[in-house]
Amino acid sequence: MKKVLFGCALAFLCAFGASAAEEVRWPVWFSWGGDTDIDIVGLRMSAGGRCEQVTGLDLGLIGRSHYFNGIQINLLRCDVEDALAGWQISLGYNSVGMGHAAGLQTGLWNEAQATFHGVQFGLVNLTSYAKGFQIGLINRADDLYGFQVGLINVIRNSTVPFCPIVNIGF
Repeated sequence: MKKVLFGCALAFLCAFGASAAEEVRWPVWFSWGGDTDIDIVGLRMSAGGRCEQVTGLDLGLIGRSHYFNGIQINLLRCDVEDALAGWQISLGYNSVGMGHAAGLQTGLWNEAQATFHGVQFGLVNLTSYAKGFQIGLINRADDLYGFQVGLINVIRNSTVPFCPIVNIGF
């Protein structure tokens, strides 16, 4: 009886929304623009466009996805709308939306709108809540449990909200 109930529950999950996207593409996916509702496992090479989820390596000009797990290397922009686990590298703008981010952001402008655990290294680093380090010319966090190293360091909800060179939040 337990096996029958387990099988019915598993079939129900598979039939009604267990997957996030219409289909999964692997090992290589080329994207030239437009939004697609697919998950990519492996390598994504793109000149633009957005997909649901990437697990692996993202290379190109602009990389956008809803969820990302892996290494995202794009010339102009790395953009994750919800959750990031990995490393964003660009010569321009890196962003993580309202979900949880864990990893490393390396670029001229790094931004995490929600919880960020890791290191931001760039010219400008912005985050709402962070546990980790910010290293750059301008660093700003609403709440920070960690260190900021740069010319302008701001932790808005701290006893010392501004401190040049090094600021510590705890």
